[in-house]
Amino acid sequence: MMRIQDSWFTVTQIDEGTFAISEYGHWEKVHSYLLLGKDKAVLIDTGLGIDNIKRITDQLTDLPIVVLTTHVHWDHIGSHGEYKEIYVHAEEEDWLINGIKKLSIEQIRKDVARDITIPVPSTFNPETYTPFTGKPTGTLQDGDEINIGNRNVVIYHTPGHSPGHISIFDESRGYLFTGDLLYDETPVYAFFPTTDPVALVQSLKKLTSMPNVTKIYGGHNTIGLEPGILTEVKSAVEYLENRNLVRHGTGIHRFEQFCVQF
Repeated sequence: MMRIQDSWFTVTQIDEGTFAISEYGHWEKVHSYLLLGKDKAVLIDTGLGIDNIKRITDQLTDLPIVVLTTHVHWDHIGSHGEYKEIYVHAEEEDWLINGIKKLSIEQIRKDVARDITIPVPSTFNPETYTPFTGKPTGTLQDGDEINIGNRNVVIYHTPGHSPGHISIFDESRGYLFTGDLLYDETPVYAFFPTTDPVALVQSLKKLTSMPNVTKIYGGHNTIGLEPGILTEVKSAVEYLENRNLVRHGTGIHRFEQFCVQF
């Protein structure tokens, strides 16, 4: 097992070619994921941008890195500028180029600066922190496949938390990377103006019909959820729909392994 000591990032080796890169010193507990193929590597998201995640990926691989963006929120695009090849779903290309819709820089800076529990690098200044903007290398659509050499990943458009949110399925291992669509401990957010509770529920249903899932890796909190959570998700969305709760303003709905906030 590879071990990397770092002042900001925590690296967890999932298997011989898969790593979680986590930022536990921040209240978001964000995870990015590095998948190594024979020819290339995929980096799923690039973290908060409080520190430079490329310092970590440089230690983990010499392969060319393709960045796949689960969604264009500030806490998942922090080090996008460090990589040459960046992809985003077509629905959020404009967000990446021109900025995140309906979210002020004042609110972003407030959120990035709060509840930090370990020393931050000297390069981080929350008063001048600005999320990455730039033109992506290309855009993604539902059903796209990316082969990085002996490893194929499939793109699933799973909107709701944001219009262009994607989930990524690693066919070779059965790993499902769900970004901010599904994780445990804290609520999945669908109460912002740019969220869509109905779309989120449809996306959760989409996950429950996927075959051959062996582990679920969300963008926050626990690394590696058992696929049995999908059975609970299926029951939960039926519960929410049957009680007319799938709409903004109905609050937090807690289930055994996860919760959502509309």
